[in-house]
Amino acid sequence: MTEKTALTPDTHTTPPARFSHGVRKGNILQVAGQVGFLPHVEGRAPTPAGPTLREQTVQTLENVRSVLEAGGAGWDDVMMIRVYLTDTGHFAEMNELYDAYFEQQGLKEVPAARTTVYVGLPAGLLIEIDALAVLG
Repeated sequence: MTEKTALTPDTHTTPPARFSHGVRKGNILQVAGQVGFLPHVEGRAPTPAGPTLREQTVQTLENVRSVLEAGGAGWDDVMMIRVYLTDTGHFAEMNELYDAYFEQQGLKEVPAARTTVYVGLPAGLLIEIDALAVLG
């Protein structure tokens, strides 16, 4: 049986409860929901990248990438991305940011994606993204 490995990149804080930023088992890597917090600084509480959807979306995607890399994966290994927005008015802007980000990544094929509205994020956070990757 393949070992299950929990992942917390150096750029991330230790989760506040018993969960992991990502888990890899065999060639499957699940990235837990990431938000737009800036990279971790010892002694400082998690801080959003900024108040705008642009700042938070770019940082959130970079946080997902950090977990992917900690598990030995990259964007080309991602099969599915789920995006959670707190405002239906953000769909168009998020799609533009998403498209621009993945164009910069030079992906051969973009992953499947799903976007939904979710109002349960902590105050000030506008977006959360999780991803499922299959390596090799």
